[in-house]
Amino acid sequence: MAFKINHLTGLLSLILLSISVHAQVSLPHVFSDHMILQREKPIPVWGWATPGANITLAFADQKVSTTTDEDGKWMVHFAKMDAGGPYEMEIFEGKNTNATIVYKDVLIGDVWLASGQSNMELQVQQADGADEEVPVAYNYQIRLFKVPHKISITPLDNTLETEWKVCDSTSVKEASAVAYYFAKKLQQTTNVPIGVLESDWGGTPVEAWTSREMLLTEPLMRNNVLQNDTVTEDHFVKDSLDLIKFWDIVYNPKNGMDTIIPKPDFKDGDWITVAIPGNVSEWESEFYEGIIWLRKTIELNAQFVGKELTLNLGHPEMNYSLYFNGAEICKTQWNANLAHDYKIPAELVQKGKNTIALRMAALWGGGGINPPAEEIYLSNGADKISLTGDWKYKRKLEQAIPLIHNFQYYPSYLYNAMINPVVPYGLAGFIWYQGEANENMAHDYRKLLPLMINDWRIRWQQGFLPFLWVQLPNYMKKDSEPTDGKWAVMRESQTKTLELPNTGMACIIELGETNNIHPTNKTDVGNRLAAVAQKLVYNMDVQSSGPVMKDYMIEGNVIRIRFTEIAKGLFTSDGEAVTGFAVAGEDQKFYWANAKIVGDEIVVSAKEVQKPVAVRYAWANNPDCNLVNSADLPALPFRTDNWKVITQK
Repeated sequence: MAFKINHLTGLLSLILLSISVHAQVSLPHVFSDHMILQREKPIPVWGWATPGANITLAFADQKVSTTTDEDGKWMVHFAKMDAGGPYEMEIFEGKNTNATIVYKDVLIGDVWLASGQSNMELQVQQADGADEEVPVAYNYQIRLFKVPHKISITPLDNTLETEWKVCDSTSVKEASAVAYYFAKKLQQTTNVPIGVLESDWGGTPVEAWTSREMLLTEPLMRNNVLQNDTVTEDHFVKDSLDLIKFWDIVYNPKNGMDTIIPKPDFKDGDWITVAIPGNVSEWESEFYEGIIWLRKTIELNAQFVGKELTLNLGHPEMNYSLYFNGAEICKTQWNANLAHDYKIPAELVQKGKNTIALRMAALWGGGGINPPAEEIYLSNGADKISLTGDWKYKRKLEQAIPLIHNFQYYPSYLYNAMINPVVPYGLAGFIWYQGEANENMAHDYRKLLPLMINDWRIRWQQGFLPFLWVQLPNYMKKDSEPTDGKWAVMRESQTKTLELPNTGMACIIELGETNNIHPTNKTDVGNRLAAVAQKLVYNMDVQSSGPVMKDYMIEGNVIRIRFTEIAKGLFTSDGEAVTGFAVAGEDQKFYWANAKIVGDEIVVSAKEVQKPVAVRYAWANNPDCNLVNSADLPALPFRTDNWKVITQK
């Protein structure tokens, strides 16, 4: 009996060992059902198994074999294929005649890696037109792969668990709006499957997406990289725990303040008085991040009593709670598309004094209520009472929020966890929308972006892969006089990066929003980026750029400017006089210029500058500019001088 038991035990062990060995073969998550593999190039496929194992892959009448190295790693390449499918890919280990892994519904087409910060990450469901687009978004020829957020001190071999998805009304919701509309346009015009490999994270700088090795070659970044060498995984854990506390404080009032402060009889005599519209950066003498409270008492006459009222907050910070006479009216979290107007029940409205209270999270330099002032009011439908002017303000009434290091901002940490794991997946190219987080290094960005582009091209070893990006749009308040601006310098750095081979840029200088760093028109952004790809990559006869300054001539007190990319001529987008030009003399002081379209040129002059030496166009954070070509594409911002600009060391 003992022999039989031992025999069965040994047999069971062999079976389990066999299962264990066969179960060892694995591939990165970027390989899955519904994936798209890059056409017309050798197709790399890689993974892991036990050291010395024989691996065989079968795909579309091709069969390739390899042996894992001493670390258990393996890689093969299938011969290049034309667009098509669907196919199945089978992976066998050893002499096993049954596939260990089978990937189904695989297409061959073009794969674009989409990366950047929040304007690339902004989802289809958050963008304009979502209600119309999402229900009809099913397209079997478009596939979506979203790399989950993760940080790492060292390069990783795999992403967190995820998979390719067929584009439909469910999967499209959380997809990058820019990347989706880019893919939709390309799929329609090329008639080949398009895959979007999305790897992005809001608020992150370009250096976070660049490898440590490449960053160390740039003196500008070397010290920043080396000073983080003391960071450990324990720091990540603590930051994650602090982040939980952080959002708990933001979302959930502490110390019972939400039942005390909103009451009409609450004493706020020791609070300071601040002006609305306004923000925390104007009210404080130092940087403050945490919970703030605002209160305002208003007098209402009989015309308002007994009626449901509408209270509009204009453009407040997105995380806030609104109270009227002690009752909570709303609690909003991260909905940038809200109109921010609310119904006040008639039973809450009193004749005489009424109290409005706001609990608000002031985060990352934000906090407050922004212009326009005419949108901040209380109305009974016929009459309006402005809520601008003096409000009472107090901070530090609740628990302080912990300091968050946000390690996703650190050099190379996102490259390690969100880019390295998908290298060298076959690609048609890259699309990129980022720069906002580097505004304080706007002049240096002309070094940092090319550094990352070169880094990625070297890693992928697929030649000069096309790299396309979105130039930053108009944003922030408008300036009444010609001035410098960080975003103006950033746009110039982005334009200068076009000096790299096989690169392209979509100008969206007029698609931004004054009070919203996340403009919601992403359809036009995706389409313009697609047009750049159509011309640069697919050799289609399309107009992909607005006018680009070619050269200029100074003739007395005027400057004549010539452009390329004018299509059938120069125009203004609104049919009005040309705006956006400024000229300066040797004193480097700029004045608004009178500008006229004369044939294929722009002629500019300013009465204050009799001997002009330099001209600038759309040189501001939020410029008034209207020059376009016959395709209605905006002229690229530019300057002819090389004078020192903001953020330039």
